[in-house]
Amino acid sequence: MESDMKFDYLKYLSDSTDKKTILDELMTAYGKDVWNYAYSITRKWDQADDITQEVFIKVYRNLYTFRSESSIKTWLLAITRNMTLDYRKSAFLRKVTLVDPFKAREEQATASAEAEYIDRTAMNEMWELVLSLPVKYREVLILFAHHQLSMKEIADVLQVSEGTVKSRLYHARNKMGKLKESRLRGSDG
Repeated sequence: MESDMKFDYLKYLSDSTDKKTILDELMTAYGKDVWNYAYSITRKWDQADDITQEVFIKVYRNLYTFRSESSIKTWLLAITRNMTLDYRKSAFLRKVTLVDPFKAREEQATASAEAEYIDRTAMNEMWELVLSLPVKYREVLILFAHHQLSMKEIADVLQVSEGTVKSRLYHARNKMGKLKESRLRGSDG
């Protein structure tokens, strides 16, 4: 929330405001959060990249619509969720996988040190367990634990009631406990 205060001026934007500078600041402050949330829903690096780019294009086009009814982070994560759901619903994207041939060759040749580090980090046991949860439990757990949103903010992002958020969080925690328990039993046997 601290970085949200830095963006209080957004509610007073005018046509003369430099939107590109604001977008750069938002991307610096929240780019990782947007990407991580998109990835947590899709579980695909390339889709998270595409969605993050689309989110910030949409934010750029709609900067004047932000009126501080929620935090900047909540607003961005709600846009991310909606873009991710739209992306997943797209029949074209379900049927066709587009590959940039140059990028594919580059990636095969050498993975960057950063990508290798991120891959190792993303594969830690807890993250694996979270990603194995059904989407409705996974996203509430990530918004609560990773993004540290309040129940109300999560409800706003997911467009459900706070009671539904609490219920999903309860079930997500129970499922995580059972998954951890079954992993421990599996490694003992």
